[in-house]
Amino acid sequence: MSSINEFFHMGGYGFYIWTSYGLAFIVLLANFIMPLQQEKMLLRTISRKLRRKHRDKV
Repeated sequence: MSSINEFFHMGGYGFYIWTSYGLAFIVLLANFIMPLQQEKMLLRTISRKLRRKHRDKV
């Protein structure tokens, strides 16, 4: 059990190390999710414009 505790404590620097890992994970997750949301929004906008253009022609 003490080896697990030592692993998480990391010689007194555990808080800084785990905080860094957490922030890096959040940034990587944001870099994955944000482009997907932007693509979805862009496709909706294009679809809306095409429908409007088609409706105006008829």
